[in-house]
Amino acid sequence: MKKRHFWRRGISLGILTVVGLATLIAQTKWKGSVVKEGDVTIISNPKEPLFKGPLLELEEDLSLGGPEAQGDYAFGKVQTFIVDGSGSIYVLDRMNFNVKIFDPSGRHLRTFSRKGQGPGEFEYPYTLSLNQTSGELALHELGDGITYFNTDGTFLRHVSLKTALSLRAVVDEKGDIYLQEYIRKGDEAHDETKKLASDGSLIASIAEGPSWFVFKPDPFRATSYFLIDQANNLVFGQPLTYEIRFYGPADTKVFKKIMRDYDPVAVTAAEREREDQRRDPGGAPIKHEFSKYQSAFRRFFASDLGHLFVETWETTSDGKKIHDIFDAEGRFIGRMPLKPSGITILKGKYYALEEDEDGYQYVKRYAVTWRVK
Repeated sequence: MKKRHFWRRGISLGILTVVGLATLIAQTKWKGSVVKEGDVTIISNPKEPLFKGPLLELEEDLSLGGPEAQGDYAFGKVQTFIVDGSGSIYVLDRMNFNVKIFDPSGRHLRTFSRKGQGPGEFEYPYTLSLNQTSGELALHELGDGITYFNTDGTFLRHVSLKTALSLRAVVDEKGDIYLQEYIRKGDEAHDETKKLASDGSLIASIAEGPSWFVFKPDPFRATSYFLIDQANNLVFGQPLTYEIRFYGPADTKVFKKIMRDYDPVAVTAAEREREDQRRDPGGAPIKHEFSKYQSAFRRFFASDLGHLFVETWETTSDGKKIHDIFDAEGRFIGRMPLKPSGITILKGKYYALEEDEDGYQYVKRYAVTWRVK
């Protein structure tokens, strides 16, 4: 009988336990500001959050993957995963060129697709998203188009994105596509975030940001990031400054900006040395041009209550990344350490893709108890 190693109960993040309410509430008044510039609300936040103690507690109640997982429960290299409204989990495994589906209890339901160039096959899987309205899964290939499947794994269609190099693409609940495209103009390069119709035709070019794909490799270069939140807004992060913009789904115009004062994190000598040890596919050393500082943030994820968790480059002694937490109004309300990388908080559950010190990946789910909402 196959052993299942994905359930692990009763494990809490120690840093979040036994904290009294008096410790939690360190400030009685938020010290930021809200101003209106035309139709745009700008929320400016100070360096310090409203609350100093932990805002939520996490208790693990599901773990998939890891070194002891076997058969359908074992992963090669997870690129990402998503969760639907019922709690079912869809895992994109780029090493095995497939998608694995698990029900809310963690039971494997099915695996579909494989490597290839035929219908329903792919070679460079990169992004997975779900149109909650139609129930269609959208699998984006790096530099290529989007392949659509039913949630039972049935191939539906392929849509070409007609771009030079698509870095990332996701669909919203209307079936529209949000695309991050690499743009090169002479010796300059940047990423451009666009909105496309379901057939791949352009609706609007929305935002520009720095690109990781540059001529002189810099692993610490600031790169833009985006997601589609529960309200179907495009949330775009500008990492050169600490600025996060919200664009409405109808007119693709910015209606809110969240900003925060912060102290830049310097790139350390150890980090530069580690990167200098890397080699290109031919075995030659890579010539880097290092930034002096890390970007303002790395990435972020959202909760269904409207919170935004922004992953910074600040790292704890046990390898966790400090996350800035903003409430639905855009106020900087707290900070907490989390293992990379959070996916979402949905219906009282936190979902994350984590990796242990040996490189084994886990799809994790935690029960969430909010201390302050």
